[in-house]
Amino acid sequence: MSFDLTGKRIFVAGHRGMVGSALLRRLEREDCECLTAERSDLDLRDQPAVRAWFAANTPDAVILAAAKVGGIKANDNFPADFLQDNLLIQSNVIGAAHEHHASKLLFLGSSCIYPKFAEQPIGEDQLLTGPLEPTNEWYAIAKIAGIKLCQAYRKQHGCDFISAMPTNLYGPGDNYDPETSHVLPALIRKAADAKQSGEQNLRIWGSGTPLREFLHVDDLADALVFLLKNYSAGRHINVGSGQEISIADLARLVMQVAGLTGEVLTDRSQPDGTPRKLLDSSRISAMGWNATIPLEEGVKTVFDSFMKDRT
Repeated sequence: MSFDLTGKRIFVAGHRGMVGSALLRRLEREDCECLTAERSDLDLRDQPAVRAWFAANTPDAVILAAAKVGGIKANDNFPADFLQDNLLIQSNVIGAAHEHHASKLLFLGSSCIYPKFAEQPIGEDQLLTGPLEPTNEWYAIAKIAGIKLCQAYRKQHGCDFISAMPTNLYGPGDNYDPETSHVLPALIRKAADAKQSGEQNLRIWGSGTPLREFLHVDDLADALVFLLKNYSAGRHINVGSGQEISIADLARLVMQVAGLTGEVLTDRSQPDGTPRKLLDSSRISAMGWNATIPLEEGVKTVFDSFMKDRT
């Protein structure tokens, strides 16, 4: 069941974020019109404002990439904000899309929806089969609710609302704040600081043994456009690179890219998080989509861009 983007008005919610920005870049290659709304003009947590915006703009399709996001520290420090803000954003946008007859909606989730000790690689059927990782369960619960809300509208109203679950992302427009960033941008920031200060070592949280999968955001944007065109089912679908790397080896890769010659120093007083998280992306692969940007190439491009922006 294909969805032709030609002539469509597509609302990219969260267009200033890393994923939203990548989506705008990718959609430039499509014969469609992108609709956006600045945060100063539209608070997606405000239900009447969201409904009024949809009534005035009537998008044909919606990609819901807007969310309150952050790393382990931010999730742990602000659990109420992560749960409530994301529930409000999702509920308002998904509800308004139905109310104003959007033909299609794509909800963007997160791999943290899966249990902490899920079977690896993690298939979509692992959802709700065990306890979540405590350090980000608030965000995960909100994202699970978003998936279920899309499924509920599909079941009750026949809406063509779908959900995609990306693995860990990186790329242009990432968050490099030391207090709220995820692991890869945090390592890039630390390596850049070390390079400028003359330090050769790189310190990481935890033991360095957890395994993670990373996907360049431009690959994700391509996958989301692919799914918007070609996917129509209630079951959420994973989007990953299929490659995993330990946090320690990731730190060594960042050091190599940055030209640091020291050692990776571990801080075992800090949490590791989930021990392993690799998505089973065989369903989207079978449909004909696969990631194309190798991790080393992507990290080098991002690091060089970060250093350039600092000068």
